[in-house]
Amino acid sequence: MDQARQWIADANAVAILTGAGISAESGVPTFRGDGGLWREYRAEDLATPAAFARDPKLVWEWYDWRRGIIAQAVPNAAHRALVQLEIRKPQFTLITQNVDGLHDLAGNGKILKLHGDIWRMRCTECGANFPNRRVPLPKVPPHCACGAMARPGVVWFGEPLPEGIMQEAEHAAGGAEVFLVIGTSAVVYPAASLIPYAKQAGAKVIEINPELTAATSIVDCALQGPAGEILPQLL
Repeated sequence: MDQARQWIADANAVAILTGAGISAESGVPTFRGDGGLWREYRAEDLATPAAFARDPKLVWEWYDWRRGIIAQAVPNAAHRALVQLEIRKPQFTLITQNVDGLHDLAGNGKILKLHGDIWRMRCTECGANFPNRRVPLPKVPPHCACGAMARPGVVWFGEPLPEGIMQEAEHAAGGAEVFLVIGTSAVVYPAASLIPYAKQAGAKVIEINPELTAATSIVDCALQGPAGEILPQLL
């Protein structure tokens, strides 16, 4: 812990990768795996272009339910610590796999959202990308101002990441002196590839997770426990 604290204190350039674990500490379920059932559906069966094409109303009912749960969550001590870190460091990039908007709510500004944002919508016809924070949605599925149906502004299984975002993330990871990996299982690609990428570029890689992950064996420092307890101690 002391060594990790020193690395962070000495660094001018810091990049962070966050996953579902940091949001779970705010009460946001992961919506995947055994506990992720909604009615009798798995997330992996609903968060796909094929599912949306087949039954957009069903997919939107699930997203409306998810948005309702996320809307009740507030940023935790780990989210707040990352805002302090952004204020202190001249070069700071927060790369997140989360779509819940809790980093925005906490006050971070330099965020790369690899998997999109559940509080944004994208028109299936004109391509407009617009915010919508209404909970619950007055009409499901929602529509764009042009009259066409909208879809959630997130990246589904089998879809590419937003254009150029992975290059930005690699640029941040490659230029970081310290790379923090928080609450991610390190199995979802291409996000997980940023961990060895940062290490090979010379960053000190610090992992914070309650459990061992696919990245634990390659990081410079693995701290086991809740991010809400560990991160404030590191700063």
